[in-house]
Amino acid sequence: MSLENHTIFFYILIGLMTIGVLQSLFIGFLFFFKGSGERRANAFYGLLLITIGLTLLHNIFMLTDFYKAYPQFNFLPIYYTLAFPTLLFYYVKLTLYPAYKFRLSDVKHFILPGGQLLFFLVTFSKSIEARSQVDRYFYNPFYGGFEQFLYLAGFFAYMYFAYRYIRRRRKQIKDKKHIKAIRYLNKLLQILFLLFFVHAFMVVSDFVSFEFFQIDLRHSKIFAGLGIFSFVAVVYWLSIYGFQVLFWGRKVFRK
Repeated sequence: MSLENHTIFFYILIGLMTIGVLQSLFIGFLFFFKGSGERRANAFYGLLLITIGLTLLHNIFMLTDFYKAYPQFNFLPIYYTLAFPTLLFYYVKLTLYPAYKFRLSDVKHFILPGGQLLFFLVTFSKSIEARSQVDRYFYNPFYGGFEQFLYLAGFFAYMYFAYRYIRRRRKQIKDKKHIKAIRYLNKLLQILFLLFFVHAFMVVSDFVSFEFFQIDLRHSKIFAGLGIFSFVAVVYWLSIYGFQVLFWGRKVFRK
């Protein structure tokens, strides 16, 4: 899909993606000024919305061939797939356990996100000619086939860990206000799991069809559009949840 031979559906998709970018960045920014709840948890969710919004912006640039038209922006550090799982996990954990203090063992959770950021920063600092030689190699853990595996597997794994914390906390507390907060978190993960499962299915289907059957499904506008929309749906849900928490759910997440 590109700007050539575009249809009305292409513009609709770009419009939906643009709205997703704007709302996730705006709501994510507001989380840094949220007065209720645990401040570190708010910061993690704000970062989650901002990073996923920037990654969606990266997808817009790829879809519209922006990087081809303006190679000076190629490898702009706005791609943060490996940060999503960690940011989501710590948002849930710190919301449930606001007294938790970070330990040295927590560093391991930030190695992949930090490595991905460093990869893009270093690559973007190179000349345009040098950047043109860098591609999405399969074994690249920060931007390639293996990165996609780490991204999908990590997201499911951290959602599972977050859900275990929710179940454990539910058994520990009896206060109605805190139970309601747990229900918010539980609903966040339930809907997110369904949406992300669809997104993962689209990504895996594309990989399997190409690697094992030499069929590039991305040449199909319908499949490419559905694959992109599956990620857009994840962005929209995270933004909708954030909006709920910022406004009518803010009393639920008081300290």
